[in-house]
Amino acid sequence: MSDICENLQAIRRRIDAAARKTGRTGEDIVLVVVTKTRSVAEIREALVCGATDLGENYVQEAEAKYSEIGAGPRWHMIGHLQRNKVKHAVEFFDMIQSVDSEELAREIGRRAEAIGRCIDALIEVKISSEPTKFGVDPDEVLRLADVISDIAGIRVCGLMGMAPIVAEPEATRPYFAKLKEIWDKLPREQRLYLSMGMTQDFEIAIEEGSNMVRIGTAIFGPREMSHPES
Repeated sequence: MSDICENLQAIRRRIDAAARKTGRTGEDIVLVVVTKTRSVAEIREALVCGATDLGENYVQEAEAKYSEIGAGPRWHMIGHLQRNKVKHAVEFFDMIQSVDSEELAREIGRRAEAIGRCIDALIEVKISSEPTKFGVDPDEVLRLADVISDIAGIRVCGLMGMAPIVAEPEATRPYFAKLKEIWDKLPREQRLYLSMGMTQDFEIAIEEGSNMVRIGTAIFGPREMSHPES
């Protein structure tokens, strides 16, 4: 068995253990395998080992991989999306997890509707004060969700957020709890996914209510840090 397969299995066991603390199982948690900067060969190996959802941060990089891998897995845009990249993004991404403005949502809806698609979207919430993080102010989330609900071509399916990088994963708990509190206030039809938790903190995130985690390093191993993990 390859390292990628072994790592995937280990991560799924940890996801299941964390989920069981909240009365759920690993089957209730979507694992988005973060594949940015990873080769097509590595991604294919992860797919053979059971990966179903792939997370990419850059439209051009993802588009090149999609051209070789195709529509078998579910493709997630998890990085900051610029409006001038939306036209290409809606052609192959199944979910955009980084909607952070009404303008971006309208562009996604317009471009998706033009090609007969409706894109699942998560509103990215800025739960950390780190200047490098994107997202909507927590106080604006419900208003933005309501506005987007009237836009054709895009469907709000929940929220996404990133806790700050800290020495102790336990310190992320208040940030995840805050995002879960906001998520609970969304209309029922918009409460499909709560995407929070990465390699360093996904177990805490699951304990606080996450049902979608984004993990790359723990599956593929360390890599060059020119593109820090999102």
